[in-house]
Amino acid sequence: MRRRALLEFAAAALAAPTSLLAQQQRRVHRIGLLGISAPTPEVLNLTLVPFRQRLRELGWIENQDIVIEQRWAQGESARYPELAAELVRLKVDVIVAVTSEAVLGVQQATRTVPIVGTFLSDPVNLGLIQSYARPGRQVTGLTSEVGGLPISAKTLEFLKLAVPTASRVAVLVNVKAKLADHLLNDIEQAAKALKVGIVPVEAETPDQLEPAFARMLQGGAQALYILADAMFFAHRTRIAELAIRHRLPMGTAMAQYAQAGSLINYVADVSDIYRRAAGYVDKILRGANPAELPIEQPTRFQLVVNLKTAKLLGLTVPQTVLLRADRVIE
Repeated sequence: MRRRALLEFAAAALAAPTSLLAQQQRRVHRIGLLGISAPTPEVLNLTLVPFRQRLRELGWIENQDIVIEQRWAQGESARYPELAAELVRLKVDVIVAVTSEAVLGVQQATRTVPIVGTFLSDPVNLGLIQSYARPGRQVTGLTSEVGGLPISAKTLEFLKLAVPTASRVAVLVNVKAKLADHLLNDIEQAAKALKVGIVPVEAETPDQLEPAFARMLQGGAQALYILADAMFFAHRTRIAELAIRHRLPMGTAMAQYAQAGSLINYVADVSDIYRRAAGYVDKILRGANPAELPIEQPTRFQLVVNLKTAKLLGLTVPQTVLLRADRVIE
């Protein structure tokens, strides 16, 4: 009887499903995701949802093949290095970082973990990569450029088309941000090409926002451009309200400002960017070297015009702009 029991046990073990054995041997990869703001439903729907969906399409099963570790800066870019260090301690295999500033924060924590940037700004001059075709380092991903030019140039062009009488544009700048000078230089070059005067106005903390608007008017500004910044992004609704109150038509290159009340928003399709970022992650987890994965530019853009804001400002947006809009908020 004892011998029969042993034989039955051995037979059962041999008949165990191979999928179960494979599951026991399967390695679980950890993906770090470093975001700019609070993970509101709006933000998650544009970023994490399409990112997860694309990974599923590529064959990755969450909590079985992969685990996504999220860290959100809550509008404080100074937290990027600290949050990146947390991800490194979790032994993530790759980190998806939202901007060049976030990538720089990650590099303070690690020089070996692969990084996929989603909205890289001028990564060559910042030393993040050696070239677009062959990054040569730990960073790869997608830029925020349009045909080799910063997206701010195209956004400012649409703002000028929407408000043709605006000859001076205020630019809200957070001088504490690492890329402030770099981003301001981009918008100054774009303004020069459009023959528009620039009025840089600084704000480092939320309580400095309201006084900043008073300085914009003192400088003769007739419109407003918001530079990409974590603090501004976190307070985008308040900034839009202040812009409307001070009758300054506002333009941005970030999607979530449109619903907040910005008049003109020319943006790369955020959901598409995060789907493509998932493609980079897939390649890296399967053994690709980020140093050899070319940097890509966005291929899908959206011009969003907020006619509700135009009405509050007493503006009539030219039909030529409305005809080019991908979305109109009424």
